[in-house]
Amino acid sequence: MENYSNLKKRLLTNKNTRKAYDKLAPEFTIAQTVIEHRIKEGLTQSELAKKVGTRQSAISRLESGNYNPSINFLEKVAKALNLNLTVSFSG
Repeated sequence: MENYSNLKKRLLTNKNTRKAYDKLAPEFTIAQTVIEHRIKEGLTQSELAKKVGTRQSAISRLESGNYNPSINFLEKVAKALNLNLTVSFSG
């Protein structure tokens, strides 16, 4: 059975797959960062949601990478996780 790293590497050799993967990178980077810092802070999704002033389902959607959050929402999440939100553009 192929492990995840090898499968990912093999799949990303396809140009269309690579393009779709790269397009989703920002969403998954946000999700990964929130998950890592939530766990580091020892918080459940429900506890983080309470600190943010939202429901657990909103945190779940954010962590799934399939949610397009507002900057305002991300600022609240960052503050609840003792982080600073930085948004940038590059060319």
